[in-house]
Amino acid sequence: MEQVRMGIIGLGNMGSSHCSKIHLIKAVPNMTLGAVCDISPQRRKWATDNLQGVPVFEHATDMFKSGLIDAVLIATEHYFHPTLAIEAFDNGLHVLTEKPAGVYTKQVLEMNEAAEKSDKIFGIMYNQRTNPVYQKVKDLIESGELGGIKRIVWIITNWYRPQAYHDSCAWRSTWKDEGGGALINQNPHNLDLWQWMVGMPQRIQAFCGFGKYYDIEVEDDVTAYMEYESGATGVYITATGEAPGTNRLEISGDMGKIVVENNEITFHRNRVSEREFNKTFDGIFGSPECWKCEIPADKNGGEQHVGILKNFTKAILTGSKLLAPGVEGINGLTISNAIHYSAWTGGWADVENFDHAHFYTLLQDKIKNSTVKKNVVQKTTDVAGTH
Repeated sequence: MEQVRMGIIGLGNMGSSHCSKIHLIKAVPNMTLGAVCDISPQRRKWATDNLQGVPVFEHATDMFKSGLIDAVLIATEHYFHPTLAIEAFDNGLHVLTEKPAGVYTKQVLEMNEAAEKSDKIFGIMYNQRTNPVYQKVKDLIESGELGGIKRIVWIITNWYRPQAYHDSCAWRSTWKDEGGGALINQNPHNLDLWQWMVGMPQRIQAFCGFGKYYDIEVEDDVTAYMEYESGATGVYITATGEAPGTNRLEISGDMGKIVVENNEITFHRNRVSEREFNKTFDGIFGSPECWKCEIPADKNGGEQHVGILKNFTKAILTGSKLLAPGVEGINGLTISNAIHYSAWTGGWADVENFDHAHFYTLLQDKIKNSTVKKNVVQKTTDVAGTH
């Protein structure tokens, strides 16, 4: 194989953007657009008008069996990511799914099992992993330069969305069709980066506001407290109802603290470990000498979606390592589900031994009581895969 023929399911904002990068801009070497698929007549017409020469399908199964594609990129509504991925694996296709991996961990575990049984490449569109800033933070932690981690605090409230956003289509901001709010829509990248950089917590206690700022049924305000086996703790705060918002990540360790804000890294670096200083310093007041270091990293965000597409293509053609393996999608989703679970039950959520079945049952209750949205202004370009 010299070229990967990609098929795209879902031609909303993200799906159509991927089409443009692959077919029109030709930003991904060794990848061509083999076919596209969408159940919406309007989106199929868009594809016919704008993607000359690319076959257009209404049903995913037909595209899977067409022989026109080697891989598929899934950019549909969240609930369909795992089912479509499983069907694609069954048809011998490589799979790249948009975030999130799914809505509930039970279905994602089934998807991961199907991926592992196949001999195909499975990736997820965690494009923020291409950002040199977060790559550098991960390196500083894994190299030991920060020392043992004590606390992680991420305030990410610059996800402001007006009521008109929530009213823009019937599926948005509902349990039945989207499966959640800020956690499942805006925050999957950040929750993935959290676990990618600092690992998975043992347990979570969370508090959520459901329809706190908007006329919606899902969460729009979240505060989660996390505990780690090492003794480290974390606080994750997010919301879609604050303007102006904040995006500030602070990670404290024995050797100082890292602050990420405005896509810049500042390392407040202790000359000696705080733990060592504590053992040897005999004064009443004092602290380790600390240097404020500006850590060099490309602030432009990296290659983002194109970077993941290039990496996915290379993995298929050469067997190289994936930057964002699809099976890792379960990690950030487990944190997301655990936050919901804790908020719904009013107690701790055990992340290490997460009760996938009970969460699914609670979610079904939410879906059963999901309300029908009124005053929806449907936008033909606003379908699955958007943020």
